[in-house]
Amino acid sequence: MKPISEVHVAEPGLAVVEVAACDDETAFAVQELLAGRWATATADTTTRAPGEAGVRLRCYLDVRQELGS
Repeated sequence: MKPISEVHVAEPGLAVVEVAACDDETAFAVQELLAGRWATATADTTTRAPGEAGVRLRCYLDVRQELGS
């Protein structure tokens, strides 16, 4: 994965979440849970690193914007 950009964590309340999971379905389920609670820039795909187990997914959250409240 690319390094985390300063702009994604420039202010309190902004977060980058990296999910490591055994498969795409699990990674996207975790992302869906996060997106159901906070404003989230979601990922469309996961990545696999050669020699590493499972898949990775990165999404960006703004926990200042809680949904459904």
